Amino acid sequence: MLIHTALYPKFHCTQKVKSVNSSVSESTTLKDVPFHSQMQNELNQLKKGVKDPLSSSNKFCFCCSRRHFMAALGAAALLPIHPSRASDVLSPADSMAMLNRLHPPRPDWYEEFYATAMNTSMKSYEVEIEGYKSELFANLRGQAKQILEIGIGTGPNLKYYASEGGTSVYGVDPNRKMEKYAQAAAETAGLPAANFKFLHAVSESLPLRDTSVDAVIGTLVLCSVADVNLTLQEVRRVLKPGGIYLFVEHVAAADGTALRFVQGLLDPLQQAVADGCHFTRKTGKNISEAGFSNVDSRQVVLSTASLINPHIIGIARN
Repeated sequence: MLIHTALYPKFHCTQKVKSVNSSVSESTTLKDVPFHSQMQNELNQLKKGVKDPLSSSNKFCFCCSRRHFMAALGAAALLPIHPSRASDVLSPADSMAMLNRLHPPRPDWYEEFYATAMNTSMKSYEVEIEGYKSELFANLRGQAKQILEIGIGTGPNLKYYASEGGTSVYGVDPNRKMEKYAQAAAETAGLPAANFKFLHAVSESLPLRDTSVDAVIGTLVLCSVADVNLTLQEVRRVLKPGGIYLFVEHVAAADGTALRFVQGLLDPLQQAVADGCHFTRKTGKNISEAGFSNVDSRQVVLSTASLINPHIIGIARN
């Protein structure tokens, strides 16, 4: 997450901007399977007494089958249904356990304050980065119908991609107070209410099936997750083959620069006041080494971002 930059004085620096042209080809899509078909299969297995292949005695185990069936049933209201085994589903209980471990519950007043601050303090930043985002999110047109945005926050990105007909969006954020702002942003963007689902979870444990989305979006989120590499592995897990990951992240300034020195000095304070945000992460390296088949990115410096410079903007293909 991004801190309200008014808390820090603007730090001016001169830095050469690198640019790599981004290109994305059409992603592969898979056909959804209605939930009732999966549920009926589970019931048929129970009726026939199918043997559990994992049982050492190779005898039918009602409790195990019932557990898988209930997990699928409990998750159905939240999860997109795609061809997948029941074991591919991360149950809500597992997701909540990870949320509580990596992002312990904050007081309501704090989460409300932070959500409100994010909704009101980022306007100048969003104005400056609008051109970059418009270019980046244009890659989704005709390419993605099932979209997941990690760290969706108040939903500032929805206006760039949510208006295309037939688009469904899942927004993940650990701050439950972001939901009302994200829902309002989705409505303003023209996304039908039935096509938007806010999921209270962390990016390290996404409550979605394997290969269930065409695209994943993350802007200013890897700076504050507890585990960058685990988050990127989750992104790859939920993406369909050929799916794309669009990212905008701030990263550490070049070693030896004055800006990098100041970032290192203020990093502990930044983490404390900005809900875990780090100044000094080399996120571009993490993305490059995450196992994507291709990564195209460029680096930019934004005047409104103060100490959270430079930014990397790019596309990774699963």
